[in-house]
Amino acid sequence: MNSTTRRSLIASAVALAALAGSAAPAAAQAIPPRISEAEVIAATEAWGKGLVSISVAYDENEANFEKAKAVASAFIDKAYGYDLGPVLFKPTLTREPQTFRKTKVGAMAYFVGHDKAYPYDDGFALLPWRSVSYKPVGIQINGAVASTMGRLELRDKDGNPTVVDKTWVFKKDDRGQLRIIVHHSSLPFVGY
Repeated sequence: MNSTTRRSLIASAVALAALAGSAAPAAAQAIPPRISEAEVIAATEAWGKGLVSISVAYDENEANFEKAKAVASAFIDKAYGYDLGPVLFKPTLTREPQTFRKTKVGAMAYFVGHDKAYPYDDGFALLPWRSVSYKPVGIQINGAVASTMGRLELRDKDGNPTVVDKTWVFKKDDRGQLRIIVHHSSLPFVGY
C-alpha cells in the first residue's frame, strides 16, 4: 500500500469517526416524555385544588388579601407555563378590552382582582369556592403536549354549583411537570 492510499484511508477513517461522534449527541438528546392521560387528569385536579386554596386563604376577609395573593402567585407559577412563553388564557368572566390574557399579571388580576389596570376583575378565586370537579369529554395526547375539553363544576361553601366549559392545553416542561399553555373557559350556552 503506498503512502497516498494509506493517507486516504486514514483520512476516511477520521472522517467516519467524526461523523459517528457528531451523530451520537443528536441521538442521545432527550426526547420529551409523552404525557399520559393520568397526568392530564392529575393536572386538572391540581388546578381545582389550587383554585380552592386561593379561596380558602382569602376566606371572604379582605384582611387576608395579601395571603390569598401570595397563594395565587405560587399557584400560577406551578400550574401555568408563563416561563415557557405566552399562555393563551381566556377566563370565564372577562370582557373587552381584556378578554384574553397572555401574561401572569393578567392571570393574577383575574384570580385575585385589585389591579387598577384590570378594572373589571373582582377576583374570581376570592369567591367562596370549596370544591372543583372536572369531567373531560375528551383528551388528546401529542407527545409532550395534551389537550382536554369538558365540564368543570365549582361548588361554593354552601354547596351551590357553578358549571363552566373548560379547555386546557398542557405542555410538559423540562422537569417533567405539566404546565397550562392554553386555558379557555366559558359559561354553557343556554339558548336564545
